[in-house]
Amino acid sequence: MKILRAFPRRTVATPDDDLVRIGFPDLFPPECDEIHVSVTFTYDLPKAERMAEAWRHIAPVKIGGPALDDPGGAFVPGRYLKPGYVITSRGCPNRCWFCMAARREGDIRELPITEGWNVLDNNLLACSSEHIARVFEMLSRQPRHAEFTGGLEAARVSLSVACRLALLKPRRIYFAYDAPSDQEPLADAARLLWATGMRPSSHIVSAYALIGYPHDTIPEAAGRLRFVASLGIMPYAMLYRDEAGKTDQTWRRFQREWCRPTIVATKLMEAAHV
Repeated sequence: MKILRAFPRRTVATPDDDLVRIGFPDLFPPECDEIHVSVTFTYDLPKAERMAEAWRHIAPVKIGGPALDDPGGAFVPGRYLKPGYVITSRGCPNRCWFCMAARREGDIRELPITEGWNVLDNNLLACSSEHIARVFEMLSRQPRHAEFTGGLEAARVSLSVACRLALLKPRRIYFAYDAPSDQEPLADAARLLWATGMRPSSHIVSAYALIGYPHDTIPEAAGRLRFVASLGIMPYAMLYRDEAGKTDQTWRRFQREWCRPTIVATKLMEAAHV
């Protein structure tokens, strides 16, 4: 079956083969048996619904994705994510108030492992030790260095995990600093990674820091970001959005200061000399 996939917006992970379209039908849509409108962000739902209606004139349409609380099934490489991206598990055992992963996908579910080097699992380290070992083995044979852009939970990084990560020589590892309880585990994870020989100066290890959520303040957010930098970890500000996708202009300006690599690198060097 030939499935055309239509997306409301393009991201770095959006596939780009001949059966992918962004937005509404063009003058010469390709022949297909079915059209899937895939929606990641809730604030794209109004546009996605209009897209689905427009695409119905071409072929039968299905609309789904994370924005519609799709729990996710088996991962099909290259279908909704660019080749190289891989998901080996769904769900998460944590119940973070700001995260939809557990509410949408339930507890951790291990999937058949497919090939890829950029791991997008919600919480890979919550999987069984056997599954993690198989994922690391798969990553070791890829043509590119591993990336963990889906994020790893710092509290689950043991010395064994840190050593395995070091052996992979990953291109990028992301952690998260979303709540005060993340501070100590993040510091412990950094200590373990540096003990394996990874160097803070390589900027391989980064952390998303949630900012701008209800009752947050810019001084407090800046303090969290500087703490991340003081660990030798590259901090990136992740701005909280409500379900409508709205953000505050002041917070957007602050976020830009902590998302540009050259500026963040300068802040990191300054923190290292404090």
